[in-house]
Amino acid sequence: MAEIGTAERPLRVAVVGAGPSGFYAAAALFASGKTVHVDMFDRLPTPYGLVRGGVAPDHQKIKNVIRVYDKTASQEGFQFLGNVRVGQDVTIDQLLAAYDQVVLAVGCESANELGVPGEALLGSHSATEFVGWYNGHPDHLDRTFDLSCTAAVVVGVGNVSMDVTRILVRDRDELAKTDIADHALAVLRESKVTDVHVLGRRGPVQAAFSPSEIKEIAELEGVDLVVRPEDVELDPGSAAELEASPDKTVHDNVAFLESIAGRAPTAPKRVHLHLLTSPVAYRGEGRVEQVEVGRNRLEPRASGGLSARDTGERSVIDAGLVFRAVGYRGIPIPGVPFDDRRGIVPNTAGRVQRDGAPVERLYVVGWAKRGPSGLIGTNRADSKATVEEMIADLPGLDAAPRAPLALPDTVCWTDWQRIDAEELARGTSSGKLREKFVRVADMLATLGR
Repeated sequence: MAEIGTAERPLRVAVVGAGPSGFYAAAALFASGKTVHVDMFDRLPTPYGLVRGGVAPDHQKIKNVIRVYDKTASQEGFQFLGNVRVGQDVTIDQLLAAYDQVVLAVGCESANELGVPGEALLGSHSATEFVGWYNGHPDHLDRTFDLSCTAAVVVGVGNVSMDVTRILVRDRDELAKTDIADHALAVLRESKVTDVHVLGRRGPVQAAFSPSEIKEIAELEGVDLVVRPEDVELDPGSAAELEASPDKTVHDNVAFLESIAGRAPTAPKRVHLHLLTSPVAYRGEGRVEQVEVGRNRLEPRASGGLSARDTGERSVIDAGLVFRAVGYRGIPIPGVPFDDRRGIVPNTAGRVQRDGAPVERLYVVGWAKRGPSGLIGTNRADSKATVEEMIADLPGLDAAPRAPLALPDTVCWTDWQRIDAEELARGTSSGKLREKFVRVADMLATLGR
């Protein structure tokens, strides 16, 4: 019998998820030296995952990475199978029966909660919902955001927090030229928000935003970035951490924040950066009206690093809207093990684990593997590492032909290209880069289905 991965017996792999980690896994498989057939599944008719549904509309350069993914999609042996819900339309067991190996590249699609009293009040949202809403993701089409208040709070100081903050205060006419969803732009045009308070529980050395992201906030037309001098004063632990850090971004962040701390705001809109600050409670009659915050100090952890500790000092921010940008977590797939505490698929080096033992021929990459960390490009090395383990496992696989897979009506790559062309044409007619379809039914109708 021919060896798996040869022209006589190609390696057949199902990749579940058409986002960055899925495409990087496919690219690594094609570069492995083996003869490979890759079928890439996605529950939506559209590929690219977080690049399409998560990257902010005013960051179009980041979206240029799809050109790399398109090259992978043009490889002989690649097939896109969109509009297929794994776990519903087809089970994991059916995929394992039909393919030699299955790779889960499903990301983390839900948001962490803080457990703050009042978190369930109207006006309290996850950043995940807001990002999906303004990006036209079908899952978040029906969300509503009342922007009639003058002040909003964003909890978290990562790049998602920066995106949410920027979209809230950026000039609407600038956004109108991007691929922002029309329904979101209409609401943003009526927004009364003039002040956004961004809360970070630790200090400037530990802030997760990149220098370019925080500087972009400061450079927005008609917007001032307000930083309190006391927030950038380094405690001894942070000073030591900064001195020992080889990461240039950390040094750049601290230097920039020190350079603008204490500036008096003069612009009509303001972004207030509150470091060493955590939300303690959301208050209001039926909806958020105030956010009570606590002051933190940093103390050494036994395991290393610095941890935020509540000092007991309290203050109140009047705000009618709160977005929590404190990380993502995965959503369980029927038939797949799930670590509910960490919100990921349990694995060892990308091999999915059930009760401490590997699930044969089932692998995971990206955020579903390691949690929501790193930038889009971080997934390249992560996926390559998992694929190396997959290739190492080939000698132990049964080379007998796999069972054929019966699928519902799927969307192929050529179908996606038709949707893509129509979206671009819709954008051109309205003076935008792209006008996305925000309903799956409308995408399918474009294909005559």
